[in-house]
This record gives sequence, C-alpha cells and structure tokens, in this order.
Amino acid sequence: MKIFYKVIVIIIILSLQSCSKKEEKISKITSLNQDDELIKTYNEALESLNNGDPYYAGLKFLEAELAYPQSIWAAKSLLMASYSYYLQEDYVEARFHLERYLKSYPNDVNIIYAHYLIAMTHYDTIVDEKTDLKPLTNAKDKFNNIIKNYPNTEFAADSKYKINYINEVLASKEMYLGRFYIKKKKWIPAINRFKNIIKEYETSIFTEEAIHRLVEINYHIGLLDESKKYAMLLGYNYDSSKWYKETYKIYNKDYNKLVIKKEKKGLKKRFKALFE
Repeated sequence: MKIFYKVIVIIIILSLQSCSKKEEKISKITSLNQDDELIKTYNEALESLNNGDPYYAGLKFLEAELAYPQSIWAAKSLLMASYSYYLQEDYVEARFHLERYLKSYPNDVNIIYAHYLIAMTHYDTIVDEKTDLKPLTNAKDKFNNIIKNYPNTEFAADSKYKINYINEVLASKEMYLGRFYIKKKKWIPAINRFKNIIKEYETSIFTEEAIHRLVEINYHIGLLDESKKYAMLLGYNYDSSKWYKETYKIYNKDYNKLVIKKEKKGLKKRFKALFE
C-alpha cells in the first residue's frame, strides 16, 4: 500500500514538472509574440511619423506603450508619442505624456530627451514681451535644469543658447514696462524696471537704453548726482553709442564728456563701484 502511494506521489510530481515546463514554454512564446506585435505597432507608428502624419503616429505609439507597458520598447514608445504630439503643436498633451514618462520610466536611458522636450513645449509658446511671462520663466527653469544635470551634452549647449534668447525677451519686457511707466509719469516703478535690466540682463541689447533712461529720469526728478553716476557708467561702457549721445544732450554745453581710464572689470563690478 505504501509503495502504491509513493508511486502516485512520483507520478504527480512528474506531472507538475511537465506542466511547469509546458507553461514556461508557452510563456516564452507568448512573450516573444507580444514583443513582435509591439515592434510591429512601433514600426507602423514610426512609418506614419516619417510620412508626415504625427497624429496617427502618436496614437500608434501610445497603443504600443499601453498594450505592453513591461516591454523594453514601452518607454521609447511613450517618448515618441510625446514627440508626435509636440510636432502637432499640442504642447499640453505632449507635456502630459512626458510627465507620465518621467514617473513611469525614471531610469530610462533616454530621459534627457524628455526633459529637453518639456522645456521646448514651453519655449515654443513664447510670443513677445507683451504676453504672459509664464512660458518664459518655465522654459528658463527647465533649460537651467538641463544645464545643471547634463552639463556635457549637446542639450546643455543648446539650452544655454535658448536661455540667452529668453533673457533678451525678459529684458524687453522690463523695457516695455519701464517705457509705459515713463508715459504715466510713474518714476519709481520705471526706475526699478530699468535697474532690473542692468542687474539681471546686463548682456542684453537693452542695457544701454536702460542706463540712459536712468540718467534721464533721475535728471528729470532732480537727483543730479544719481543721474551723473549713470551717465558715467554709460560713457565708460558705451561712449560711442546713440544712447550716450542722447545722454550727453540732457546736460548743458558746459557738461564735458567724462573720460575714465578703463579697467578689465565686468559690468556688475563697475556698476557696484559707482554706488558704494
């Protein structure tokens, strides 16, 4: 009787092992079939993208990612779906999927592309100095993040270039508001705007005019010492510019053009030295 039970146990064990091997084989086949199906869907999406149909491509990339989220192709599919929406200028949808990508695949090798593309979705909505500042500041923050975390990449180099442009737009915003306050004869807000250009955007094309406006306003409200300090700063750095000529006209004919021995200092250091 004992022998009979031993035989039964052995048969059951062998049967389970056999089933296990069959299930493992079926699992591998299923996995291979799923990968093949995902790759097929991915390639179909890629072909649509190359043929100029980002809308359909985005749908197919998402289909590939959502159907097989555990596949090694899933992260790339979601990233490409985001890019497809970006090409359609659907920046909100692109950012939504990019943020989902960052949360779902934080260790993916292509993660820098997501950060850069998020920055670009803000950057491409920049219009001019009269519009909302939010796209400008958002884009600048994202590009600075790329420079900080991926300093030796082509994305960092391009981010620096784009930040320079953003700073020009931000400076133009300050200039636009400063001129507006001058028209309204609101001298203190105007002064603050022009000072901000010198402090935050010293390399912008608006720096010369900002200094001139400070000469002009301070002269107008009777702060002659302040006005002359800014005139000196303008003459020191931009003595051949049209704004220096405009500044020179503010004073009478007895006001001689100041000659200062130039030293190799940054604008901020020179500016600070005048007001210590």
